[in-house]
Amino acid sequence: MRNTAKITTAVLAAGALTLGLTACGSEDSGAADTSGPLIVAASPVPHAEILTYVKDNLAKDAGLDLQVKEFTDYVLPNTATQDGSVGANYFQNQPYLDDFNKKNGTDIVPVVTVHLEPLGLYSSKFKKADELKSGATVAVPNDTVNEARALKLLDANGIITLKDGAGNDATPKDIAKNPKNLKFKELEAAQTPRSLDDVDAAVINGNYAIESDLKPSEDALVLESATDNPYGNFLAVKKGNEDDPRVKKLAKLLTSPEVKKFIEDKYAGSVVASF
Repeated sequence: MRNTAKITTAVLAAGALTLGLTACGSEDSGAADTSGPLIVAASPVPHAEILTYVKDNLAKDAGLDLQVKEFTDYVLPNTATQDGSVGANYFQNQPYLDDFNKKNGTDIVPVVTVHLEPLGLYSSKFKKADELKSGATVAVPNDTVNEARALKLLDANGIITLKDGAGNDATPKDIAKNPKNLKFKELEAAQTPRSLDDVDAAVINGNYAIESDLKPSEDALVLESATDNPYGNFLAVKKGNEDDPRVKKLAKLLTSPEVKKFIEDKYAGSVVASF
Protein backbone atom coordinates (compact mmCIF):
# COMPACT_ATOMS: atom_id res chain seq x y z
CA MET A 1 0.00 0.00 0.00
CA ARG A 2 1.29 3.45 -0.86
CA ASN A 3 2.23 5.45 2.22
CA THR A 4 0.93 8.66 0.72
CA ALA A 5 -1.10 11.48 2.23
CA LYS A 6 -3.39 13.06 -0.33
CA ILE A 7 -4.26 16.72 0.20
CA THR A 8 -7.54 17.87 -1.33
CA THR A 9 -7.96 21.13 -3.13
CA ALA A 10 -10.38 22.35 -0.46
CA VAL A 11 -7.92 21.71 2.32
CA LEU A 12 -5.18 23.38 0.31
CA ALA A 13 -7.26 26.50 -0.15
CA ALA A 14 -8.18 26.64 3.53
CA GLY A 15 -4.64 26.16 4.73
CA ALA A 16 -2.71 28.26 2.24
CA LEU A 17 -2.88 31.53 4.16
CA THR A 18 -1.97 29.95 7.50
CA LEU A 19 0.99 28.07 6.10
CA GLY A 20 2.12 31.07 4.09
CA LEU A 21 2.13 33.28 7.16
CA THR A 22 3.98 30.63 9.15
CA ALA A 23 6.58 30.29 6.43
CA CYS A 24 7.22 34.00 6.12
CA GLY A 25 6.85 35.02 9.74
CA SER A 26 8.55 32.35 11.82
CA GLU A 27 12.10 32.41 13.09
CA ASP A 28 14.60 29.93 11.65
CA SER A 29 14.36 26.89 13.89
CA GLY A 30 17.73 25.51 12.81
CA ALA A 31 18.65 22.32 11.02
CA ALA A 32 16.06 19.63 10.48
CA ASP A 33 15.81 16.59 12.73
CA THR A 34 17.44 13.86 10.65
CA SER A 35 16.48 10.94 12.90
CA GLY A 36 12.97 10.35 11.55
CA PRO A 37 11.57 9.57 8.11
CA LEU A 38 12.17 12.00 5.27
CA ILE A 39 8.78 13.42 4.23
CA VAL A 40 8.79 14.81 0.70
CA ALA A 41 6.05 17.04 -0.72
CA ALA A 42 5.31 16.31 -4.36
CA SER A 43 2.85 16.85 -7.17
CA PRO A 44 0.92 13.61 -7.79
CA VAL A 45 2.16 13.02 -11.35
CA PRO A 46 4.92 12.31 -12.13
CA HIS A 47 6.76 13.42 -9.00
CA ALA A 48 4.93 11.35 -6.40
CA GLU A 49 4.92 8.38 -8.76
CA ILE A 50 8.69 8.58 -9.15
CA LEU A 51 9.16 8.97 -5.40
CA THR A 52 6.85 6.04 -4.72
CA TYR A 53 8.92 3.90 -7.10
CA VAL A 54 12.01 4.87 -5.10
CA LYS A 55 10.23 4.16 -1.81
CA ASP A 56 8.97 0.75 -2.91
CA ASN A 57 12.06 -0.46 -4.75
CA LEU A 58 15.22 1.36 -3.69
CA ALA A 59 14.87 3.19 -0.36
CA LYS A 60 14.99 0.21 2.02
CA ASP A 61 18.31 -1.09 0.66
CA ALA A 62 19.72 2.44 0.91
CA GLY A 63 18.63 2.75 4.55
CA LEU A 64 16.18 5.53 3.77
CA ASP A 65 12.76 5.81 5.43
CA LEU A 66 10.89 7.79 2.78
CA GLN A 67 7.34 9.15 2.98
CA VAL A 68 5.54 10.88 0.14
CA LYS A 69 2.99 13.64 0.72
CA GLU A 70 0.99 14.71 -2.31
CA PHE A 71 -0.03 18.32 -3.00
CA THR A 72 -2.14 19.48 -5.92
CA ASP A 73 -0.94 23.08 -6.14
CA TYR A 74 2.35 24.92 -6.67
CA VAL A 75 2.40 26.92 -3.41
CA LEU A 76 2.02 24.67 -0.38
CA PRO A 77 4.92 22.33 -1.15
CA ASN A 78 7.26 25.29 -0.70
CA THR A 79 5.57 26.78 2.37
CA ALA A 80 5.51 23.34 4.00
CA THR A 81 9.21 22.91 3.25
CA GLN A 82 9.98 26.34 4.64
CA ASP A 83 8.14 25.78 7.92
CA GLY A 84 9.47 22.25 8.39
CA SER A 85 6.20 20.39 7.89
CA VAL A 86 8.06 18.37 5.26
CA GLY A 87 11.76 17.80 4.83
CA ALA A 88 11.96 18.39 1.08
CA ASN A 89 9.86 18.89 -2.01
CA TYR A 90 9.93 17.71 -5.60
CA PHE A 91 7.71 19.56 -8.08
CA GLN A 92 9.31 22.74 -9.45
CA ASN A 93 11.93 24.31 -11.70
CA GLN A 94 14.54 27.01 -11.09
CA PRO A 95 12.74 30.03 -12.60
CA TYR A 96 9.63 29.19 -10.58
CA LEU A 97 11.61 28.75 -7.36
CA ASP A 98 13.53 32.00 -7.90
CA ASP A 99 10.25 33.87 -8.33
CA PHE A 100 8.65 32.14 -5.33
CA ASN A 101 11.58 32.87 -3.00
CA LYS A 102 11.62 36.52 -4.07
CA LYS A 103 7.89 37.03 -3.56
CA ASN A 104 7.52 35.05 -0.33
CA GLY A 105 10.78 35.67 1.52
CA THR A 106 11.56 31.95 1.59
CA ASP A 107 15.01 30.42 1.25
CA ILE A 108 14.47 27.12 -0.52
CA VAL A 109 17.31 25.74 -2.65
CA PRO A 110 17.63 22.98 -5.27
CA VAL A 111 19.51 19.77 -4.50
CA VAL A 112 19.47 17.73 -7.71
CA THR A 113 17.62 18.00 -11.04
CA VAL A 114 15.71 14.85 -11.95
CA HIS A 115 13.45 15.34 -14.97
CA LEU A 116 11.78 17.68 -17.45
CA GLU A 117 8.06 17.78 -18.21
CA PRO A 118 7.76 19.51 -21.57
CA LEU A 119 5.09 22.22 -21.64
CA GLY A 120 2.63 21.75 -24.49
CA LEU A 121 -0.19 23.40 -26.42
CA TYR A 122 -3.32 21.22 -26.55
CA SER A 123 -6.73 21.49 -28.16
CA SER A 124 -9.90 19.41 -28.31
CA LYS A 125 -10.95 21.30 -31.44
CA PHE A 126 -7.86 21.32 -33.64
CA LYS A 127 -5.22 18.80 -34.68
CA LYS A 128 -2.53 21.29 -35.69
CA ALA A 129 -1.43 24.63 -34.31
CA ASP A 130 -1.82 26.37 -37.68
CA GLU A 131 -5.54 25.48 -37.60
CA LEU A 132 -6.13 28.04 -34.84
CA LYS A 133 -8.54 30.62 -36.20
CA SER A 134 -8.37 34.39 -35.95
CA GLY A 135 -9.59 35.54 -32.55
CA ALA A 136 -9.16 32.09 -30.96
CA THR A 137 -8.91 31.91 -27.16
CA VAL A 138 -5.89 30.23 -25.62
CA ALA A 139 -5.71 29.39 -21.92
CA VAL A 140 -2.35 29.90 -20.22
CA PRO A 141 -1.19 29.39 -16.62
CA ASN A 142 -1.56 32.55 -14.54
CA ASP A 143 1.54 32.24 -12.31
CA THR A 144 4.41 34.46 -13.38
CA VAL A 145 6.93 31.88 -14.58
CA ASN A 146 4.58 29.42 -16.24
CA GLU A 147 2.71 32.15 -18.09
CA ALA A 148 6.00 33.45 -19.48
CA ARG A 149 7.02 29.90 -20.32
CA ALA A 150 3.74 29.37 -22.17
CA LEU A 151 4.20 32.54 -24.20
CA LYS A 152 7.78 31.55 -25.02
CA LEU A 153 6.48 28.21 -26.30
CA LEU A 154 4.06 30.00 -28.63
CA ASP A 155 6.82 32.39 -29.71
CA ALA A 156 9.24 29.52 -30.43
CA ASN A 157 6.65 27.96 -32.72
CA GLY A 158 5.81 31.13 -34.66
CA ILE A 159 2.31 31.51 -33.24
CA ILE A 160 3.11 34.87 -31.63
CA THR A 161 6.23 37.03 -31.41
CA LEU A 162 7.38 38.39 -28.06
CA LYS A 163 9.13 41.71 -27.65
CA ASP A 164 12.92 41.61 -27.51
CA GLY A 165 14.07 41.00 -23.95
CA ALA A 166 10.84 39.40 -22.74
CA GLY A 167 11.94 37.23 -19.83
CA ASN A 168 10.58 34.95 -17.12
CA ASP A 169 7.93 37.51 -16.17
CA ALA A 170 6.50 37.98 -19.66
CA THR A 171 2.73 38.50 -19.98
CA PRO A 172 0.46 39.01 -23.00
CA LYS A 173 1.41 42.71 -22.78
CA ASP A 174 4.88 41.66 -23.98
CA ILE A 175 3.57 40.30 -27.28
CA ALA A 176 4.94 42.27 -30.22
CA LYS A 177 3.11 40.41 -32.99
CA ASN A 178 -0.11 38.43 -32.72
CA PRO A 179 -1.07 37.67 -36.34
CA LYS A 180 -4.14 35.61 -35.40
CA ASN A 181 -5.31 38.13 -32.76
CA LEU A 182 -5.36 35.38 -30.18
CA LYS A 183 -7.07 36.09 -26.89
CA PHE A 184 -5.51 34.78 -23.69
CA LYS A 185 -7.40 33.37 -20.73
CA GLU A 186 -5.23 33.30 -17.61
CA LEU A 187 -6.02 30.38 -15.28
CA GLU A 188 -4.46 28.58 -12.36
CA ALA A 189 -2.13 26.00 -13.90
CA ALA A 190 -4.10 23.07 -12.47
CA GLN A 191 -7.26 24.36 -14.19
CA THR A 192 -5.86 24.53 -17.73
CA PRO A 193 -6.67 20.92 -18.71
CA ARG A 194 -10.27 21.40 -17.55
CA SER A 195 -10.58 24.47 -19.76
CA LEU A 196 -10.10 22.57 -23.04
CA ASP A 197 -13.84 22.35 -23.72
CA ASP A 198 -14.27 26.08 -23.09
CA VAL A 199 -11.34 27.49 -25.08
CA ASP A 200 -9.82 26.82 -28.47
CA ALA A 201 -6.49 25.67 -27.05
CA ALA A 202 -4.59 25.62 -23.76
CA VAL A 203 -0.95 25.59 -22.75
CA ILE A 204 -0.68 22.92 -20.08
CA ASN A 205 2.14 21.93 -17.74
CA GLY A 206 3.37 18.39 -18.30
CA ASN A 207 2.31 17.02 -14.92
CA TYR A 208 -1.24 18.31 -15.28
CA ALA A 209 -1.43 17.03 -18.85
CA ILE A 210 -0.46 13.53 -17.77
CA GLU A 211 -2.89 13.60 -14.84
CA SER A 212 -5.64 14.44 -17.35
CA ASP A 213 -4.76 11.42 -19.53
CA LEU A 214 -3.10 13.53 -22.19
CA LYS A 215 0.10 12.18 -23.71
CA PRO A 216 2.41 15.14 -24.31
CA SER A 217 4.60 13.25 -26.77
CA GLU A 218 1.51 12.40 -28.88
CA ASP A 219 -1.28 14.86 -28.11
CA ALA A 220 0.47 18.24 -27.94
CA LEU A 221 0.09 20.49 -30.98
CA VAL A 222 3.50 21.94 -30.11
CA LEU A 223 5.84 20.82 -27.33
CA GLU A 224 8.89 22.29 -25.63
CA SER A 225 12.26 20.98 -26.67
CA ALA A 226 14.25 19.21 -23.96
CA THR A 227 17.54 20.53 -25.34
CA ASP A 228 19.13 23.20 -23.07
CA ASN A 229 15.82 23.57 -21.28
CA PRO A 230 16.02 25.56 -18.01
CA TYR A 231 12.81 24.09 -16.61
CA GLY A 232 14.06 20.78 -15.23
CA ASN A 233 12.29 19.70 -12.03
CA PHE A 234 14.39 19.09 -8.94
CA LEU A 235 14.47 17.93 -5.35
CA ALA A 236 14.57 21.01 -3.10
CA VAL A 237 15.06 21.73 0.60
CA LYS A 238 15.16 24.70 2.95
CA LYS A 239 18.61 26.27 2.83
CA GLY A 240 20.86 24.62 5.39
CA ASN A 241 19.36 21.17 4.95
CA GLU A 242 21.30 20.21 1.83
CA ASP A 243 23.66 18.04 3.89
CA ASP A 244 20.90 16.09 5.61
CA PRO A 245 22.05 12.47 5.08
CA ARG A 246 18.50 11.44 4.19
CA VAL A 247 18.35 14.11 1.48
CA LYS A 248 21.71 12.99 0.11
CA LYS A 249 20.49 9.39 -0.07
CA LEU A 250 17.33 10.42 -1.88
CA ALA A 251 19.24 12.64 -4.31
CA LYS A 252 21.46 9.69 -5.23
CA LEU A 253 18.49 7.37 -5.69
CA LEU A 254 16.54 9.87 -7.80
CA THR A 255 19.43 10.07 -10.26
CA SER A 256 20.10 6.34 -10.39
CA PRO A 257 19.96 4.15 -13.52
CA GLU A 258 16.90 2.43 -12.05
CA VAL A 259 14.94 5.68 -11.85
CA LYS A 260 16.03 6.72 -15.34
CA LYS A 261 14.71 3.43 -16.73
CA PHE A 262 11.48 3.82 -14.75
CA ILE A 263 10.92 7.28 -16.24
CA GLU A 264 11.67 6.08 -19.76
CA ASP A 265 9.44 3.01 -19.49
CA LYS A 266 6.49 4.63 -17.73
CA TYR A 267 6.25 7.98 -19.48
CA ALA A 268 7.50 7.17 -23.00
CA GLY A 269 8.89 10.63 -23.72
CA SER A 270 6.20 12.63 -21.93
CA VAL A 271 8.65 12.98 -19.02
CA VAL A 272 12.37 13.11 -19.80
CA ALA A 273 15.16 12.23 -17.34
CA SER A 274 17.59 15.15 -16.90
CA PHE A 275 20.62 13.14 -15.76
